[in-house]
Amino acid sequence: MATHIIAVINQKGGAGKTTVAMNLAAGLARRDDTLVLDLDPQASSRQWASLGSAPFPATVKQINGKWDAKTLHQNYKAYRHLVLDCPPSLESHASLQALRACDVALIPVLPSPIDLWASLRLPGEIEEARKTNKRLRAFLVLNQLEPKSALSAAMHDAIAEFGIPVLETGIRRRAIYRSAALEGVSVYQMGGRGALAAAEIEAIINEVIAS
Repeated sequence: MATHIIAVINQKGGAGKTTVAMNLAAGLARRDDTLVLDLDPQASSRQWASLGSAPFPATVKQINGKWDAKTLHQNYKAYRHLVLDCPPSLESHASLQALRACDVALIPVLPSPIDLWASLRLPGEIEEARKTNKRLRAFLVLNQLEPKSALSAAMHDAIAEFGIPVLETGIRRRAIYRSAALEGVSVYQMGGRGALAAAEIEAIINEVIAS
């Protein structure tokens, strides 16, 4: 079975890419062999995985230098799922190649029109990548949603302007996500405390993988 590649990408820092990538990978690892490729020079995914007292559910590696979609598929074909934690820059080789290699691009954004407008170059880059990567699907993931807080009219307008569909499942602002990162684990490993967060990640996986 071919490797399924998900790129977690946003040109803006602070949107929660690594949090989404690591917990998504942990959920996928419950299904089949999963690898996180840390493409960010800051190596946040590697640092996260190194903090745990037990091995992280998914394998986490860093990749440097030049590579392309073909070498990515060849080098990591042993894994069913590959999650790419991209750097906060569209100018980087890694981000551009990730869009050309992936099946799905997930774009975490904070529920603020200013944050979304700061990422307005992404739709153009996704369309450019689709010229060579016909299978590429892209979705916005609303991150750090406040409970019972409706999206503003300005946010709805910004989403419409962005022109990329939004996953039905959003990620709530939960302290457990920060706790998991500090402990080097996923929300799946946090027992009952992480149950609601794990359910969010499961819903995202079902939307992205099952659709």
